[in-house]
Amino acid sequence: MGRATDRRRVLRIDLDATDDGRTSVRRPDTLAVEEPLEIRVGAAGPGRRRPLAVTMRTPGDDLDLAVGFLLTEGLIRSTDDVRTAQLCAGAETPNTYNVVDVVLAPGAPEPTVDPARNFYTTSSCGVCGKASIDAVRTRSLFPVADDPLTVPAEVLVELPDRLRAAQRGFDRTGGLHAAGLFTADGELVLLREDVGRHNAVDKVIGWAVRERRLPLAGHLLLVSGRASFELTQKAWMAGVPLLAAVSAPSSLAVDLAEEAGMTLVGFLRGRTMNVYAGPQRLVTR
Repeated sequence: MGRATDRRRVLRIDLDATDDGRTSVRRPDTLAVEEPLEIRVGAAGPGRRRPLAVTMRTPGDDLDLAVGFLLTEGLIRSTDDVRTAQLCAGAETPNTYNVVDVVLAPGAPEPTVDPARNFYTTSSCGVCGKASIDAVRTRSLFPVADDPLTVPAEVLVELPDRLRAAQRGFDRTGGLHAAGLFTADGELVLLREDVGRHNAVDKVIGWAVRERRLPLAGHLLLVSGRASFELTQKAWMAGVPLLAAVSAPSSLAVDLAEEAGMTLVGFLRGRTMNVYAGPQRLVTR
């Protein structure tokens, strides 16, 4: 996992320990790393890129994270809007490469940094601090309502176990969210992990942008936590017709899914689920 994990000594307390009568012991523990990533964006040329966003993330797949963030925020439309994206050393000593420098292609509009729209994000919330819901209701280029995807419910209930089985980072730390891109027949195409739910999704979508696979028609996205408004928006921006979560959605997530024509599934656990929007895509017989 490289820089994605760190080792620390902890005091482990187990009040039910019976082997030698000791209820506490010091031992090493593996933690998920959380570090800031600054995304700089602008045209080619010295001094043309300006800091646009800082997100707290788990290092790894940082270029995908940056490109996915720009796409899901509506700041680029496709990979053709990006000339180059590269990791930079930053100002830390020793260098931690916590800066991504994105050079826009000729003709791609440079983002306007609006002080009312704060792009500082955290690992738990990707849109905190933005001026209003209207500021983040970015319109997608992709008409997901027209996507003919259908998924057997029997296939969908198997996916959380497949997602969990592929989470190497979670196995070591217990502290990482996951986002998995699946085909309609349940094949795992890509999994990404991060301390932030929205970062894990941006890493998946950024990969799809860089691989020229947008829109993600005929696919579904499964997230390991809850389905928030921001994750629903990100899925819509990538053309994903079905978003599923092992936990609850928010009311705004449901409203946005209905507006977009997406299918939104929550509480996907065991052999049960709640379908909050777009039930026509689930086949139960």
